[in-house]
Amino acid sequence: MAKVHFYGTGRRKNAIARVFLTPGEGNMVVNERPLDAYFGRKTLEVLVKQPLEVTGMLGRFDVKARVVGGGISGQAGAVRLGIARALVEADPNLRPVLKKAGFLTRDPRMKERRKYGLKKARRAPQFSKR
Repeated sequence: MAKVHFYGTGRRKNAIARVFLTPGEGNMVVNERPLDAYFGRKTLEVLVKQPLEVTGMLGRFDVKARVVGGGISGQAGAVRLGIARALVEADPNLRPVLKKAGFLTRDPRMKERRKYGLKKARRAPQFSKR
């Protein structure tokens, strides 16, 4: 028998997360490592678990995520969006709850590109009259 799983893609800054939800006991694995071992910070763990807590699905799904790119904060945001999208695929009735909480909105903020003649995106070289 084929295993039932629900898929969601999350992106944040330069991080991309592929998230699979399968009915289970609530195990969370990111890049083959447990959630607490991967992110390290408690705040990031709470951020990742938010969609499951809001919908009351915390112990009902196992989460398996594969994340590439960005830093740990961006990766946590990407996993959160992926979990929220996978939950909507699992149960479309959860969409209004997740939408109201803001978990289905892709954060568009990105690092601004560096322009020529400047040291960073907006930082100009120091000015001197002489």
